[in-house]
Amino acid sequence: MDIISKRRKILIHALLILGALVMVGPFLWMVLTSLKTLAEASQVPPKILPTKLQWSNYKEVFTSFPFAEFYWNTFITTVVKTVGQLFLCSLAAYAFARIKFPGRNFFFILYLSVLMIPPQAFLVPQYQIIANLGLLNTLSALVLPGLFSAFGTFLLRQFFLSMPDELEEAAKIDGCNHFQIYWKIMLPLAKPGLIALAIFTIIWSWNDLLWPLIVNSSPDKMPLSAGLSSLQGQYSTNYPILMAGTFLASWPLIVIFMFFQKSFVEGIALSGKKG
Repeated sequence: MDIISKRRKILIHALLILGALVMVGPFLWMVLTSLKTLAEASQVPPKILPTKLQWSNYKEVFTSFPFAEFYWNTFITTVVKTVGQLFLCSLAAYAFARIKFPGRNFFFILYLSVLMIPPQAFLVPQYQIIANLGLLNTLSALVLPGLFSAFGTFLLRQFFLSMPDELEEAAKIDGCNHFQIYWKIMLPLAKPGLIALAIFTIIWSWNDLLWPLIVNSSPDKMPLSAGLSSLQGQYSTNYPILMAGTFLASWPLIVIFMFFQKSFVEGIALSGKKG
């Protein structure tokens, strides 16, 4: 049995290592390509290692187009969307989970029905609203549709449902109203869920491409995802420059996930304990 158990563990670890290599492979290829010349990146068969590291590709990213401005636009919109979702989604989640009112379950199911509709179906009405508000080619156009989400409300509602009723009853005895209970008691206890939602929102906002291309045509109002798409030419593409820009755009998300992966996994696991 010990020999079979050891072989099984070896097989499992071998499969996990293989899966890790498959997932990390494209990222490593992106980094290697960013350090090649255009001729090496276009070579057939492909050349894995560059002859000489071309660090100038990273410098050219900032000189060929306003990359620093794209970075700033992405940072601002991501922060505002994340803070907005954490506050608004947690408020709605607390109301659906802890406040009893007529039709609560019906309205929650109706609220979740938004998840059944493809996001592309909202593009035209959202564009018309932004255009009527006179917000085209502004950062506000990128932020407003992403300030709340049905998924975030559902995720945080699971946390509020799992909390014992005795906490709320004790707070009411001490004279707390619903907002004070939400802010001082429930919200700190929902920290894993808030971190998970924050990471989801940051990833979604940082990588958002279609909506910025629709509402913004001015280069100085573009985020990173839309700005990098301009590096891909119709007939030819400078892949080393494109990969260098992509790496510079990716590393903040990698660092965030590395530091908060434990809380992220914990938040996802705990959100399914009670429905």
